[in-house]
Amino acid sequence: MTSRRSLLAATATAATMPLFGRLRAEGAPVLRIGVLNDQSGAYRTNGGPGSVANVKLAVQELAAARGLNVEVLVADHQGKPDVGLNAARQWFDRDSVDVIMDFQNSAIALAVAGLAREKDKVAIACNVGTSDLTGARCSPNTLHWAYDTQMLARVVGGAHVRAGNNTWFFITADYAFGHALEKDTASFVTAAGGKVLGAIRMPFPGTDFASPLLQAQQSRAKVIGFANAGTDTVNCIKQAAEFGITRRSQKLAGMLLQINDIHALGLEAAQGLTLAESFYWDLNDRTRAYAKRIGPAMGGAMPNMSQAACYAATLHYLKAAADLGVAEAKRSGAAAVARMKAMPAEDDVFGRSAVRADGRVLHTAYLFEAKAPQESRGAWDYYKVVAAVPPEEAFRPLSEGGCALAQAR
Repeated sequence: MTSRRSLLAATATAATMPLFGRLRAEGAPVLRIGVLNDQSGAYRTNGGPGSVANVKLAVQELAAARGLNVEVLVADHQGKPDVGLNAARQWFDRDSVDVIMDFQNSAIALAVAGLAREKDKVAIACNVGTSDLTGARCSPNTLHWAYDTQMLARVVGGAHVRAGNNTWFFITADYAFGHALEKDTASFVTAAGGKVLGAIRMPFPGTDFASPLLQAQQSRAKVIGFANAGTDTVNCIKQAAEFGITRRSQKLAGMLLQINDIHALGLEAAQGLTLAESFYWDLNDRTRAYAKRIGPAMGGAMPNMSQAACYAATLHYLKAAADLGVAEAKRSGAAAVARMKAMPAEDDVFGRSAVRADGRVLHTAYLFEAKAPQESRGAWDYYKVVAAVPPEEAFRPLSEGGCALAQAR
């Protein structure tokens, strides 16, 4: 149970974190963007301050040029749905926030998406797994960037199954994201003729994965799938090595690994791991130029797909608000999202993206392999491209999600 003190702490954080945005058009209304994510817990390096830095970079690059007044607020939800929803409600009701983004927690994202629909505001998921946001619980006020559990299952799970790795054992984070990732991957494996030999759900966050790893080893499954993220996945991979579970005996599938996780593991431990991201800083000239701009604000670290998505999503929202008119964008979040869907998204992160009727943002996904240490040319040179998966193959088809917005087209 969340204490009154922790709820008040989150509220104070939401209210007192410095506002960002100094270039103002005299008399123009202010657009307010709230970044709600994990600033202090197990997922901090997957989003946290890095996501905030990306939102601020987009504001710096676009707001003044389009004559927009923009402020950015930040809150730490502590991984607790009640804290996150309380902060979001305060932002909408008291602070006139127009859009809340990032999230890093599926339960919080679903709750805030529902609140955004009720209040006619905007919710943008940049760092969330649940595909329900563009499925049964889709909303005219919500968009979803970067990845979801369907994409991860299709890209990572599909690659393993095609390679003949058709028996799986899951170690799963026991909350909405982990459940969805296990379910989507298991469905993909069984549909392809594979079999799930077992699964263990672990409290989040966890530190001791010895028992589930031993059970996974004893199952003799060809693949141990880690349906978790952040430090949980890193700890699973490190402890698997300690128990002698190697990629020669059983394949390790980190279903959500990002470049900061590879950095935490080090290439000696990570080499050969396959993973899916929809962005990599060293893909092309545009991604490298963006990485050079954001690098100083991230202390020299390279952004992962979720942090980069915060940049892309902020740019697209601000372009749509300027096109629609700030007063109308503030009046109706659904109108702002409709304009975002009508406009092609274009940025240095994903290139050209399409925004689908169900709120799913479509862009290429990549299957990467972590390099061996001797293959790396320097800091953050961690990936080899195994495959570029086009959007129509990487993401769930519009007709299969059960979104009422898709049926109304």
